[in-house]
Amino acid sequence: MSEIPLNSEQSADSKPPRENLFSAEDVFAILREKNWLAGSPTEKQSAWCARAAALLGPQVSDLSSLAALLELIFHYDARAILQTTEAHVVMSRYAARDVLRQLALLLLDCPELTTERFREIIDKLKSGLDIRSRELFHPLRLALAGRSGEGDLDRVVLLLDEASAAEFVVPIKTARERILEFCSALD
Repeated sequence: MSEIPLNSEQSADSKPPRENLFSAEDVFAILREKNWLAGSPTEKQSAWCARAAALLGPQVSDLSSLAALLELIFHYDARAILQTTEAHVVMSRYAARDVLRQLALLLLDCPELTTERFREIIDKLKSGLDIRSRELFHPLRLALAGRSGEGDLDRVVLLLDEASAAEFVVPIKTARERILEFCSALD
C-alpha cells in the first residue's frame, strides 16, 4: 500500500520514503529503556508499538532518532515548549495564533484524532485561513508535537490519541489535552 501524503509539504516530486529499518520490537526496547513500558505489553500496547514502528520507522535512520520522536509522544510540557527560541520564532509568524485558535476549536469537536480526521482538520484550516506550508504546519506541530519541524512530526501527532488509550506507564496527553495546555500557556 502506498503512503498518502499527510500535507502539502509532501508532493509527488518528493523523495520516496526510506525503507523502514525498525520493528515493534525496537519500539518496545526503547519504551522499556525509558521506563515507559513495564512488564509484558497489552494487546493495545503491542498494536500501538507496531503502528509507531510503521509510521516513525521510515522517518529515521537510527535508534536514537526513533527514540527522539517517541520522546515527543511520552513527554509534553507546553510551558517549557513556549520558552524555546523555536517557539518564539513560530509564534511570531503570520497567522500563527489564528491557526492555533482554529485548531483548538476543531480538536475540541474531535473525540479521537485519526488519520482521516487529521486530514479533515488540515483541509479546514487551509480553506478557512487561506494559508499554506510552514505558516500552517509549524504552529500546529509546535502545539501538538512540541517542535515545529517537518512531516515526521505529523506522524507523531497521529500516534498521540492511540498511545493515550494504550495506557502506558506514563500518562500520554491526547491531541485535545495538548492543544488546551498549549493555548492556556500562551500569554
